[in-house]
Amino acid sequence: MKNINIVVRPYQEQDEEQVIELWHNCGLVVPWNHPRKDIWLKLQVQPELFLIGLVETQVIATIMAGYEGHRGWLNYLAIAPEYQRQGIGQYMVEQVITKLKAMNCPKINLQIRTFNTSVIKFYECLGFKIDDVVSMGKRL
Repeated sequence: MKNINIVVRPYQEQDEEQVIELWHNCGLVVPWNHPRKDIWLKLQVQPELFLIGLVETQVIATIMAGYEGHRGWLNYLAIAPEYQRQGIGQYMVEQVITKLKAMNCPKINLQIRTFNTSVIKFYECLGFKIDDVVSMGKRL
């Protein structure tokens, strides 16, 4: 990272407004994902895998991970636009991978919208590969 003093720690309740604003600024909020609900749900399961990155008191990065015993998952990687392309995204991914490895997680999966080619390239640079699988979902 380029001379940025970032502190990474688990999410805390007082972070909510800044996190939601960051997610909006990064285009991560879509009509079917409700950020407050997503935060609340994450805090019910492995809240220690919901990390934020701070510069002083400003939330500039987030990443949310989970592990159900078979695969780890990454969600909500967000870096404030003015801090992008400075190594912070890679650093956040590395921080959560360290936590997943400590849980003996053997593989990490993530989903990227197909039109988001810059994010696909970002993860490819971190060693992620496109799996020959079909991603399916069902809203409950």
